[in-house]
Amino acid sequence: MDSTIGRLKKKAISRRGINSADAKRLYEIGAVKPFLLMAHANEIREHFKGKTINLCSIVNAKSGVCPENCRFCAQSAHYRTDAPVYPLMTAKEIVEQARIAGEAGAHLFSIVTSGTRISDNKEWQVIYRAIEGIKGLGIRPCASLGMLDTGMAKGLAKAGLFRYHHNLETARSYFDNICTTHDYEEDINTLRIAKDAGLSVCSGGIIGLGENMMHRIELAITLKEAGVDSVPINILNPIGGTPLQNAPPLTPIEILLTVAIFRFVLPDKDIRICGGKEKNLRQLLPLSIIAGCNSLMTGNYLTTLGRDAVQDIEMIRDLGLEVAE
Repeated sequence: MDSTIGRLKKKAISRRGINSADAKRLYEIGAVKPFLLMAHANEIREHFKGKTINLCSIVNAKSGVCPENCRFCAQSAHYRTDAPVYPLMTAKEIVEQARIAGEAGAHLFSIVTSGTRISDNKEWQVIYRAIEGIKGLGIRPCASLGMLDTGMAKGLAKAGLFRYHHNLETARSYFDNICTTHDYEEDINTLRIAKDAGLSVCSGGIIGLGENMMHRIELAITLKEAGVDSVPINILNPIGGTPLQNAPPLTPIEILLTVAIFRFVLPDKDIRICGGKEKNLRQLLPLSIIAGCNSLMTGNYLTTLGRDAVQDIEMIRDLGLEVAE
């Protein structure tokens, strides 16, 4: 087992590419020796990312009434939930949220809106002003605004956006179990358009949707092929009123093994542990960094509470690591 993991670790570090068969073998070993797999994943993280952990934060800038039917989502118009519903915030309100996040330690801040895409020109003008304001704070502005076309992407790049975020959510082979209101290829195309516009691209998904580890490996391979720069891993936090409200939780070890395998498959990318980390990992949350993640989303999420950045910074320092400036 040790020699197999060591060989695959060298393969990952040399960027020769971990394929699906390699990743499956890693999972088989990790199921028996999870901490051994995590230790090797940690070495890959340190090789490419050193001892620095970066923090990001988001604002739910426009909430609710989304026409998509993603089965996990509190903001879908297809389900009855307690999620707030409100129009796009003003640029001033968005920038103020970015200021608070920056003072708490975040150096990336994302404007997130519900819906398939932004189609209103007035909303685009608000977003452009907010991007300019966030840049003025010395924080890298990011956005998650749904589907993009080439003109939208070029407009964001011109406004000074650093990174565009658009999750694939799960593997292509499992996607129809989660969403049927748009095609998987539309999501892939948005990543391609953002990348072609010169934007850094962030894309990942949610685990715990009923998929298995081979689906997660498939997602990781797809993200590698798409050439994304940052990979957020969310863990399902079941929301009352959604079809997945009674979904059984993943065990903390299963989550940590997923993080470790993503680090092997995507060795030099930012792997970010995000929504649901506190509830699902509980006392084992620090091990997500040992398992390979080099980035944390801090503060609150879209419709659920996170935790104070002070706790995340303390955790990072207690591990002997540093918070990115």
